[in-house]
Amino acid sequence: MRMPFFIFNSDMRTLPITILLGSFLSLSGQVDPKEVEIIRDEWGVPHIYAPTDAGVAYGLAWANAEDDFRTIQLMMLASKGMLGVHLGKSGAQVDYVTGLLGCKEVVNGHFEELSPDFINVLNGYTEGINAYAKRNSKDILVKNLFPVSARELLRGYVLQLSVMAGAGNTIRALVDSETEPIFETRGSNAFAISREKTTDEYVYLAVNSHQPLEGIGSWYEAHLVSDEGWNILGGLLPGGVTIFHGTNENLGWAHTVNYPDKIDVFQLDTDPDNDNRYAVDGRWYELEERRLKIKVRLFPGLRIGVRRKVYSSIYGPAIKNDDGVFSFKLSVLDDIRAPDQWYRMNKARNWDQFQTAMKMVAIPGFNTIYADKAGNIFYVGNGKIPHRNPRYNWQNTLPGDTSATLNGSYHPFEDLPQYLNPSSGFVFNTNHSAYTSTGFADYLDPGDFDTTMGYQLWENNRSVRFKELIGRYDKLDWEDFLVIKYDSRMPDSIVSLIDINAIFTIDPSKVRSGRRVLEIIQGWNKEAGKDDIGPAQVIIFYKHLAKKMEIPLEKTLEPYSEAIRVKPEEMLESLAYTEDHFLKYFGRVDVKLGEYQLLVRGDREEPVDGMFDVITAMHSTPYKKGRAKAYAGESYIMMIRYPEEGLPVIETVHVFGASARPGSPHYDDQMDLFLRKERKLMTLDIDEVRKNAKRIYHPE
Repeated sequence: MRMPFFIFNSDMRTLPITILLGSFLSLSGQVDPKEVEIIRDEWGVPHIYAPTDAGVAYGLAWANAEDDFRTIQLMMLASKGMLGVHLGKSGAQVDYVTGLLGCKEVVNGHFEELSPDFINVLNGYTEGINAYAKRNSKDILVKNLFPVSARELLRGYVLQLSVMAGAGNTIRALVDSETEPIFETRGSNAFAISREKTTDEYVYLAVNSHQPLEGIGSWYEAHLVSDEGWNILGGLLPGGVTIFHGTNENLGWAHTVNYPDKIDVFQLDTDPDNDNRYAVDGRWYELEERRLKIKVRLFPGLRIGVRRKVYSSIYGPAIKNDDGVFSFKLSVLDDIRAPDQWYRMNKARNWDQFQTAMKMVAIPGFNTIYADKAGNIFYVGNGKIPHRNPRYNWQNTLPGDTSATLNGSYHPFEDLPQYLNPSSGFVFNTNHSAYTSTGFADYLDPGDFDTTMGYQLWENNRSVRFKELIGRYDKLDWEDFLVIKYDSRMPDSIVSLIDINAIFTIDPSKVRSGRRVLEIIQGWNKEAGKDDIGPAQVIIFYKHLAKKMEIPLEKTLEPYSEAIRVKPEEMLESLAYTEDHFLKYFGRVDVKLGEYQLLVRGDREEPVDGMFDVITAMHSTPYKKGRAKAYAGESYIMMIRYPEEGLPVIETVHVFGASARPGSPHYDDQMDLFLRKERKLMTLDIDEVRKNAKRIYHPE
C-alpha cells in the first residue's frame, strides 16, 4: 500500500548528572505556578514573568494554550505520531512522515547534546502545557495525548525543520504523491538600516515574515521576562518554547526562508534478489527496518490501525519505489540543537554573544538579519550545510554506492555568506540571493564560496523593488522606512517562473475574448492596493495560466534559476477565462483588488491589499461568490528603532489578534490596525507593562 501524505511543518541513555537532574525536577514539578505571572495588555498580548527561565516557559505554554490550544495540540499529535487519530487519513499521512524521518530515534540519539539550562526550559514548558491540559481536559482533542515530555516536544521541532529544509518535497517526489503540503511558507522580508544611513541616528530593523494567517505555521506574539536575563518580545509558532525572531533590550533579528542545498538524495545499489541489501564501497549493508502502527480515524467512534514499514540506510531515511531504493540526508537529523540555539539568541546581550550563538550552526537554514543598539547590522545566509565532494553534481540524485558521497561534517559559520556593517549602510533579504543582500558595492562574489553549498543566485520581485526604493535615499528617516516596508508595487519587469511580461506586447485589437482584461493588465500601474484595478485580474490570469501549463501554483511562487517563456498566443485562453470569471461573478471586468480579495476572520470580511511577491505580500485562495480569501503573507509585523542608550522603540501588529478563540475580544481586535497599516506601541519594560495591564494572574 502506497500512502500519499500531507506535510505541515524513549529510551534512557547515560546522561550527565545535570541533565538527569533537570529531568527529575520536571517530573517532580520544578515550577511553582504562584511565582509565574501572565500579564495581559490592552491587546491581550501575554507578557510573562517568572524568577526562572523554566518558570517563564511554563507561563508561555499556559498563555499560548489559553489563546490557541487546538493548534498546539495538532503539533503535539504530529510529534507523537497520533495525528491520524484526530484528522483521519490526512493526519495519518503526517504520522507516516514522522515515523519515516525517525523523529523519536533522532531525539533520543541526540538529546544529551542539549545544554542543561535549555532542558530545564523544555521541562518547564511541558510542565506548563500538561498542567493546562489537566485543568482543561474537556478541550483535549485526543485521549492519551497528554502528558507530553520534553523529548516528544522536540520531535515536533525535528519534523517541522525537516520539512522546511526540503524533506517534504523530497518525500512527496519519491512516493509519487500529488498531495499538497499543509505546512508551508510563503516567503518573508527583513530589513536593517545602520545608524549612519538614518537621519535620526536610530538603527532600524523590520521583522516581516510571510506565514499562514491561521493555524499551523501562524504567528503568536509574546513577551518573556525572567530574573535570569530573559527579556524578549517577538513572534513564535504555536508550541514554540522561545521567541523565533524579535528583539530584546539590546538587539534583535529577523528570519527569512532561504534555499541553499540542504538535502541530498542518493540511489542505493541494491541486490537484484533482495532490495533490503545495498552495497557501498563493495560492502553489503542491510536496510534498517522499522514497523509503524498508525491509527486512522474513519469517522467518530471508528478507528483502524494501518501497519507500515519504514526504512533507513547509512545515508538516512530510505524509500522504495518502482525506480529503486532512494535515501536522503539532511542536517536536522544530525543535530537537534536548533531550539537551544534560538534560546541563546534570545538571551544574547551584544554582538559577540549573538555571534557565539550563531556559531552553533544548529539551525538548518533561514537567512538572519540582525541589528543592535551599538550600531551593528549583520546578515548571514545561514545553513547547516555538509562538506561535499566537488567531483559530484549535488543538484542531482547521487550515487549511493560510495562513501565519497557520504558526508560526515558540516561547514562552520565562517564559511557562510555574510556581511557585518557593510559600507552600503543596509542589509536585507526577501528570500533572494545571499550574495546580493546589501548594496551593490558590498556584493559578495559567489566564486569565493564552496559551490556545493548551492546558494541561489536569483532575485525576486521584492528584492528588485527594495533595491529600487532604497536607492532613492542617501539617508532616510522613519517615515521613509515605513514607506519602503508598506510598498505594494511590482517592479517594472515582473519576475516569475512563468514569464508573463510578453502580455504587455499583445495588440488588444487582435484579441476578441479577453480584450478588456488585457487592456486592464496592460494599463495596470503595478500597484497592489485594495483600490487598484489590475492586480485581481493578474492573479486570476496567472493562476489559470499555471494550471493550463500543468505547473502547480506553489512552484510558480518558489525561487527558480530560469523563467519559462510564454508566447503571447499561449496567453489568450487565460485572458478569456479571466474575463468570463469577472463577468460571471461581478457583472463587469474593472474589479478592484479589494472587491475580489478579502481578509476574513469569523464573520468579518474586509478588503485587503497585497498579492504574490510584492513587499506587502498576500496570497489568497478561492473563497465564495468568485472572490478570494487571504490565507498567507503579511501576518506579524515588528518595526524596531534602536537608540544608543535606553530601550528600543517597538511597534508591532498581528493580522488578527492575540487569540485564536472566536469568543475572545482579542480574536480580531488588531485587524483594523493591520488594514490601516498601523501598529501598536510595545515595551520591554515589565514595570511599565504591569502599570498598564488589563489583567495579571497566575497559571493555575
